[in-house]
This record gives sequence, C-alpha cells and structure tokens, in this order.
Amino acid sequence: MTIESSVPAPTVVDRATWQAEIDALRIQEKAHTREGDALAAARRRLPMVEVDPAVAVIGPNGPVTLLEVFEGRSQLIAYFFMWHTGQPAADQCQGCTFYTSQVRELSYLHSRDITYATFCQGPYEESRRYRDFMGWDIPWYSIHDSRDALMAGRSPFLLACYLRRGDRVFETYWTTRRGVEVMDNSYTMSDMTIYGRQESWEDSPAGWPRLWGDTGENTLRTGGRPTAQWSRLEAGCCEDLRAGGL
Repeated sequence: MTIESSVPAPTVVDRATWQAEIDALRIQEKAHTREGDALAAARRRLPMVEVDPAVAVIGPNGPVTLLEVFEGRSQLIAYFFMWHTGQPAADQCQGCTFYTSQVRELSYLHSRDITYATFCQGPYEESRRYRDFMGWDIPWYSIHDSRDALMAGRSPFLLACYLRRGDRVFETYWTTRRGVEVMDNSYTMSDMTIYGRQESWEDSPAGWPRLWGDTGENTLRTGGRPTAQWSRLEAGCCEDLRAGGL
C-alpha cells in the first residue's frame, strides 16, 4: 500500500524550530528509557516458580526434556507459537509469524548465557515444515503433548523466561499480547516515523493514514495470508505442510 501525496503531513518549519521541538521531545524519550530500565530492574527482583525439568518436548531428534532445551546454558527464553493443526500455511497465526520472523541472530543472547527456542503448540513434523517454508533456523520444538504443563492455562501465545540451577528449572517471567513486542523491530521502527503503524487505535492527527485499520485487512496479513509469507513464495519456497509435501 502506498501513501498518496495528498494525505496530510506535518507543518514545514525552519531547521532551528524543528530541532527545538525534537529537543523537547528528547526529554520525554529519555524518561521513557529510564522507566524501561526501572521495569527491567523490577523484573530482576521478581520471585520465581519451579517447573518440572523432565517435561518432554519434541525436537529434531525426538523427545527431549525441558532441561535439555537449555543446551547447557543457565537461562532460556521460549516463545509459545500458536498452531492450527491440519490448516494450510496461509491460515497459520499471523502474529506468531510476524514476531518469529524477526528473531534471527542469537549469538548475542548466547554470549549472555541465554538460549532462545520456539515452543510450537502443534505437532512437530507439520509445524517444522512451516518453519522450513519460512526460512527460520531458530531452535524449534513441539509442546503439543505438554502444552498444559508448560502453559498452565495461560494465553494461546506468550513469551516466557526460565532459569536453570543445576538440574532444577524455574520460570522467572512471562508476558503476552503487546508484551511480546519486545521480539519485534518493525513496529518499533514504524513508531519513529510520521505516520507510525497506520492502525486505527493510534493517537494520530486528523487525516493521518489508517491503511492498516480501516480496510478490514488484518494488520499482520496481506492478501489474506501472513505478510512475511509473500517473500518466501516469491523465492519459490514450497508452502505444503502435508507429510511429503516439501
């Protein structure tokens, strides 16, 4: 979608006036950063709850324990990926696809003794074919048979953090909904632009474009499928999730 030049835009001013406005905003931005630091400090002081380290998940080589998912590191971040069993790629979760598509380089997490993994709620082989279609190389596990034990009645998608102390495992934090935006950079960068995310809920001046809010199109879908899938189709990747389809 292209924003037409007739759409309203900010007032044009001289550079000195513009810089003065940015300098005033910078005070708020710095306060926001410090508040984020304070929240992170509070997270580090939360209590934790013990979980069964022997809970089984399915990986590329079959069943492994939650303890083994740590890959020897002391910390684990796991994203719980929603799954619609038996449905084609186009009908899989657009939100989970959006966030997972933006998790790439893991070496920085590893350097902090943190392992990252995806815990898909669907069967391993079917969901693994989706991972391959999307071109992801992040660790991928199925929690299809251990979902209740790990999710404990929580939201269909969430991000959780764990700590390993020897052979014991503890859950230290979890978040869902917009809390999962920590995995994202697309929204964060969009928020820095004049027109933002272009969604209906945003506080924007009158006349600002709402290309992803007023059209009836899901904000994370384009042409009826998760937006990130189009580049994979254009590259010739097979989206068939059936056994033997890839």
